[in-house]
Amino acid sequence: MSKTRIAFIGAGNMAASLIGGLRAQGVEAAQIRASDPGAEQRARIAAEHGIELFADNADAIEGADVILVAVKPQKMKEVCEALRPSLKPQQLVVSIAAGITCASMLQWLGERPIVRCMPNTPALLRQGVSGLFATAKVSAEQRSQAEQLLSAVGIALWLDEEKQLDAVTALSGSGPAYFFLLIEAMTAAGEKLGLPKDIAIQMTLQTALGAALMAKDSDVDAAELRRRVTSPAGTTEAAIKSFQAGGFEALVEKALGAAAHRSAEMAEQLGK
Repeated sequence: MSKTRIAFIGAGNMAASLIGGLRAQGVEAAQIRASDPGAEQRARIAAEHGIELFADNADAIEGADVILVAVKPQKMKEVCEALRPSLKPQQLVVSIAAGITCASMLQWLGERPIVRCMPNTPALLRQGVSGLFATAKVSAEQRSQAEQLLSAVGIALWLDEEKQLDAVTALSGSGPAYFFLLIEAMTAAGEKLGLPKDIAIQMTLQTALGAALMAKDSDVDAAELRRRVTSPAGTTEAAIKSFQAGGFEALVEKALGAAAHRSAEMAEQLGK
């Protein structure tokens, strides 16, 4: 990314995280521009990251190699259609808008290289994961640029089919909320078992963090790690059996299926 010029359309939390990640990796402030309709937000991002901010999207993208569109899905059609006359054929457009298909973007922007990606909120801490899909016009160099851009806030993984982004949305895009729900439930259960609330919270959070790090750094899969912790006729086995008796695995599968189905529905609704 040492020479890549990047423009952000929209300077909200996700864009700000990407800008911060790029700057932390040594990308010069002069290589990054952004636009945002809010004067206060423009001033804040400029002060934090030393980049140039614009009120007009067309001014922000002038001379850019990569344009990352970071606006709400409901605003994508309006923003893309307004941007189209100012775009150059060789400019790569990267979208992080949930539910907006490449077909819709090509309709609004015209034929050009487009990468669609689905990041998740841990990107705000540079611990995110993003699924990426590229259209046919995206060159090898542009794929590399998109991957490096999203890698600034976590890991970036390429998908072979765009429809797989619905599964990415269900698994990792919405996934942090599932873990938050489990944290809520475990904390509440700990309180009911007699622990003070502050201790229940700390123990739940540290347990979640430790388990995630163990799974990430281990040379065996999660199923084997679970087996190693589960002694026969012990306390963990009692809990696991209770989870499974309640249909835990089937419930998780059903929940992710519902999220993927809703992602596909949104694509149809927002792409019109």
